[in-house]
Amino acid sequence: MSKRIDWKALGSILSPLKNVQFLARPAITESLEPRVAAPNYRGFHLNAWDECIGCSTCQKVCDNAAITMVKVPELPNDPVKGVRNLRPAIDYGRCCWCALCVDICPTASISLSREYVHTCFEEEIDSYFMLPREQGMHGKDYGKGWAKSEDADMVDLHRQPMEEVAPEDRVDNFEEIVAGFTRQQAILEASRCVQCGMCHDSCPTHMHAPEYIRAIWQDDVEEAVRQMYRSNPFSHVCGRVCTHRCETACSIGRRGEPIAIRWLKRYAMDAVPHERIREIVAEQKPQFISGRSIGIIGAGPAGLTAAFDLARQGHSVTVYEALAEAGGMTRYGIPYYRLPPEALDNDVDVIVSMGVEIRYNTRVGSDITMEELQRQHDAVLLAIGLQMGRSTRIPGSDHARVFRAVDLLRMAGAGEDFETPRQAIVIGGGNVAMDIARTLARLQKQHYHEVKITVLAMEREADFLADPVEIREAREEGIHIIDARGPREVMVENDELTGLKTWRVKAIFDEQGRFAPT
Repeated sequence: MSKRIDWKALGSILSPLKNVQFLARPAITESLEPRVAAPNYRGFHLNAWDECIGCSTCQKVCDNAAITMVKVPELPNDPVKGVRNLRPAIDYGRCCWCALCVDICPTASISLSREYVHTCFEEEIDSYFMLPREQGMHGKDYGKGWAKSEDADMVDLHRQPMEEVAPEDRVDNFEEIVAGFTRQQAILEASRCVQCGMCHDSCPTHMHAPEYIRAIWQDDVEEAVRQMYRSNPFSHVCGRVCTHRCETACSIGRRGEPIAIRWLKRYAMDAVPHERIREIVAEQKPQFISGRSIGIIGAGPAGLTAAFDLARQGHSVTVYEALAEAGGMTRYGIPYYRLPPEALDNDVDVIVSMGVEIRYNTRVGSDITMEELQRQHDAVLLAIGLQMGRSTRIPGSDHARVFRAVDLLRMAGAGEDFETPRQAIVIGGGNVAMDIARTLARLQKQHYHEVKITVLAMEREADFLADPVEIREAREEGIHIIDARGPREVMVENDELTGLKTWRVKAIFDEQGRFAPT
């Protein structure tokens, strides 16, 4: 019986042979230009290197691990200013173009272009790993696609407000001015942090700020305290009067207001009871005793920080302090309206709780000799601090009524009477100048019911070393500020002060950047 031929199946087998007829025909190649992409298209990345600070936030947010930070040696690297010489490189084998890196970038340096075509040759084996620049993948301007906008910004640029006492209610007393964050304010403020670590790099003690900010955001203030004491036993003090260099380096501050890192530290320290703080810090007590004894001269911030660190290492530490209380210039140089003595006392108590002994009213050289210290201890550390103020060295500055600011601040802190002047001029534009000006203003208000304080500084106000908030609050309290003026001569007649003759300052530094006022 004959089989039927399946012509349909046979045809499908022979069909490919039809292509043979095209072998003799000439090739035809048609080049088509890519169409212009939509305005918000998510194409290849762009990165403005002049705006990028290498914070690595884009790398941290990428779920696909498509971003690697690459060091570019020729770029600036300055931790104090919050700049790293790192730039993000994109692995397009991993990238899914979600644009989270764009939305979270604190500086808005990263965007996505409208460029979507990329061809490469076989020898370019790394062609999917790119280091974006501002000009695009192929050096052409295809225009920006998805970029930072009000609708696409994961960064909150505004810090939480903090209540403070009104000027008229604070200028006649030394009560603390600021109220501190509430729990809700602290959590909201901590939520602004992108965990870039710029604050950690810029901090002189390299405090673990990202870690304690994250703990506050998670509403775990005890963990925040634990992270602080990894490197800083003066967390109450720093939560109030730290110069907060970390905030200057904060990446959020590039476009908005930096995270209130100092106030967050204060919040956590105030939120945890003192006895519980002692228990948390006690977790760092050593499991062994070294058998070595260390003597430290001076119970200021440097001496007590060294004592804390040495005690954690198992050494026996004795601190010798000439005065009746510990703290050094933090106690005798910072007004109480900025740093209440109770906050300092709590920090000192925590240090003592680690086994540190402080011998007060013990002056080395009279009450005990250096030779005795060397016999009693395996090592002796000098931490006597910087207690002497600088003089202007202008004619008349040796008059009895011309004071150094640190001396007056110490006397005011100790409650000594130095005859509050009815009128005073403060020379300088730093925080110490603002401290003594505002201290004298309070004493004047208490004694004479009016403020007559003038602050003059050689710098323009924009270049004052004082914190802007200090300048603002000084003005609110009735203090007159004159910038770009330098002291020339203290005017004295019949041994009485009559005035201060000044120069108008045109420039402070010369062309080589040296201090040479004109």
